[in-house]
Amino acid sequence: MFPVRSAEHTRAVLMLLLANFFWGLSFPLIKAIMLLQAKLVPAAGSWFSTIYAVAPRFVLALGVLLLLRRGCWRATAREWKQGVIIGLFASGGMLLQNDGLQFTAASTSAFLTQLYAILIPVWIAVRARHNPGTLVWTCCGLVLAGVAVLGQFDFEQMRFGRGEWETLLCSFFFMGQILTLGRKDFGENRPAQITFVTFVTQAVIFVGLVGATAPDLAAVLAPWRSAAWVAFTVGLTVFCTVGAYSLMNAWQPKISETEAGLIYCIEPIFGSLMALFLPALFSIWAGINYPNETATWTLLVGGGLITLANVLLQLKPPPKE
Repeated sequence: MFPVRSAEHTRAVLMLLLANFFWGLSFPLIKAIMLLQAKLVPAAGSWFSTIYAVAPRFVLALGVLLLLRRGCWRATAREWKQGVIIGLFASGGMLLQNDGLQFTAASTSAFLTQLYAILIPVWIAVRARHNPGTLVWTCCGLVLAGVAVLGQFDFEQMRFGRGEWETLLCSFFFMGQILTLGRKDFGENRPAQITFVTFVTQAVIFVGLVGATAPDLAAVLAPWRSAAWVAFTVGLTVFCTVGAYSLMNAWQPKISETEAGLIYCIEPIFGSLMALFLPALFSIWAGINYPNETATWTLLVGGGLITLANVLLQLKPPPKE
């Protein structure tokens, strides 16, 4: 029998589901942005393309947040500390995830990122120094099997591709982001201020990386002449950055880290569904070659194993944190 949930808990779950919808949208959006950048700035390297798909969204997001939430810049020392830590983890995760998107499908990336849903309860169990139990280890096995299928692991040469490895590594950074947001010693921090500091941290990091990787000033300015690129970036800023981060920072602390990690597993379902039809629409508008993805057996089997693992783990009462 499922426990009775409070109205606040139910609302928190619904708000985090909305954040998942926005993040699901980000996968085909970012892939479209990078394909368009490759057309607009063909001489730029893959790392510049990755970084420049991320940097503008956080610079613009700062401006949007300052307009919508006046006074959000008045953060306390503890809010600065939490926001900077979250920003550092999120920056590492996004850098690896977005670069990996150049070498793997958006739907595959979305599912592989969810490795943190298993890492979080295992980390909590290790921190508490107790065995998480047979169910958790079984779920870990299911996730690893799903990851191997999605990444099309080469058992003869014992390797994944670059895109799959980078996406798996990004999951560790996102786990750190989720755990930092759920820390009880930051419980009094205000979500708008945390979001502001997080955006500042990411904007500084990625603008600095743009300066380090841009071949010249023309490469930085060229994308802004494309209406499609600007529209994609604005959508990524408003929905997938300001919207998603604001919802996450406001509502995740109201539930446990373990439950939050499981709820975030809905993200690849949204991402995979959108990747079935949005790429063709983006291609028509932007003049790029980004075909719709298909529901392949690797996506269905690998994604199904990861989803099953998280459903089974949801049936287990979360450990005390």
